[in-house]
Amino acid sequence: RWLERLARHPWLLVMATVLMAGVLSAFINNTAVVAMFLPAVLGACAKGGLAPSRLLIPLSYATQMGGVCTLVGTSTNLLVSALTERSGLSPLGLFEFTPLGTVLLGIGSVYLLVASRWLLPDRGSGQRVEAYQLGPYLAELQVRADSRLVGRKLADTSLGRGDSVTVLEVLREGRQLIAPLTESLGPGDILLVRAGPQELMEAQAAWGLEPLRRFPATDAALEGEHLKLAEVLIPAGSQWEGRAIEEVDFAHRYGAVVLAARARRRTVREGLDRVRLSVGDALLVLGPGEALNRLRADKNVLVLEPVDEPMLRRHKMPLALGIVAGVVLLAGLNLVPVMVAAIVGCIALVACRCLTLDEAYAAIDWRVIMLLAGTWPLGLALEKSGAAAGIAQAALWLGAESHPWLALAILYGVTALLTEFLSNNATAVLLTPIAISTAVSLGVDPKPFVMAVCFAASTSFTTPLGYQTNTMVYHAGGYRYSDFVRVGLPLNLVFWAVSVVLIPRFWPF
Repeated sequence: RWLERLARHPWLLVMATVLMAGVLSAFINNTAVVAMFLPAVLGACAKGGLAPSRLLIPLSYATQMGGVCTLVGTSTNLLVSALTERSGLSPLGLFEFTPLGTVLLGIGSVYLLVASRWLLPDRGSGQRVEAYQLGPYLAELQVRADSRLVGRKLADTSLGRGDSVTVLEVLREGRQLIAPLTESLGPGDILLVRAGPQELMEAQAAWGLEPLRRFPATDAALEGEHLKLAEVLIPAGSQWEGRAIEEVDFAHRYGAVVLAARARRRTVREGLDRVRLSVGDALLVLGPGEALNRLRADKNVLVLEPVDEPMLRRHKMPLALGIVAGVVLLAGLNLVPVMVAAIVGCIALVACRCLTLDEAYAAIDWRVIMLLAGTWPLGLALEKSGAAAGIAQAALWLGAESHPWLALAILYGVTALLTEFLSNNATAVLLTPIAISTAVSLGVDPKPFVMAVCFAASTSFTTPLGYQTNTMVYHAGGYRYSDFVRVGLPLNLVFWAVSVVLIPRFWPF
């Protein structure tokens, strides 16, 4: 509601989104912060008639910038801390990242305020039907008196199966009925169908249907008293990743139909059932309010629509805030190790019923754990086999043997580059042993090199694939690949320059 009130002042909305998301991301997983803010930001954009493309890249970048402000802000920092401790060095402190992280967050916030006006595209806040280019694929067909459909159930025909023509809804005496139907059709029923031009003509001839009109490219034309349009996103950790839309079976599982999809940088309107889902894909769905509520309750999808009255456990709010504050306080004062404090905090959240056991279990991203299980031994192999030292020597041979600052700049640049194409955690595991070996070869403290890996691996701005938060906002904001390059590359270069200058000041060689 607060963001919606700021929608009248776009620059205030951008600043509030960046600062709130940035501060929260210092203590909460940044993909969770983006998932929480997406519906709120989109709702504020709709309220103020603003283009989501002006706010969603700043939201993604802000969570990354906030994540590097503390040890627990991103899993990369925790991982690098564990690797350095395993190498015989002291672990990283909870707020050890904060001085440089705060500087970068401040610089990045100012940059994003400027970028939101001059560099970010204005893709409009227009109609979703138009955005998915659905107009030519929607039409109304009326059942004639001599139609083969008269007296038959839609579910018993190929039309009900959606092989080539998908019936989205039926209009009968002013009522909207969502397909598939289990009641018989009669003369005069109007079918709203999605099909290509050729399939549409074939359906008219085969079933005795009378074309009424091509559908206008407006959301209101599809929506009614009971039916609503919504965009849903496939988030990280979704069980639907890698599965075809027909396997998910939206119609029977949720009571909604998929109209179109944005998958792998292209919009799909035909052959939807065969589309295999991946993280960041967006689907345009149509269904009654109950269907959208079922979608909201499913952790496998993220509904990009604001909730009027979210179901909150308000009486648990003080407990939840107190437990989080307690974890930060215990770890920040070094009273207990950060891992112990975090685990005790998780147990307390479940014990106090701020979370159910199922919710806590579902929050664990097992794919990250498996990724670490595979890449951690690789990092150790680099270290134990001498490969890390060899790579470090090669980097020094390039001219950095007498200039730790130059070696630091090379390491930061390589880490930032690899993060755009590999995962941030995999990059950190691979390069942390190399960072330590480089410092040992130079005879300096490894801490500045380790910190360079942390900051470079956790701030990936140049591609939509480099970080999960970028992938999450890619389709929701209607972005193109070039948008991230235009906005993110200068920010990556600024962070590179600032970090190389300030890291040795905060952590001397």
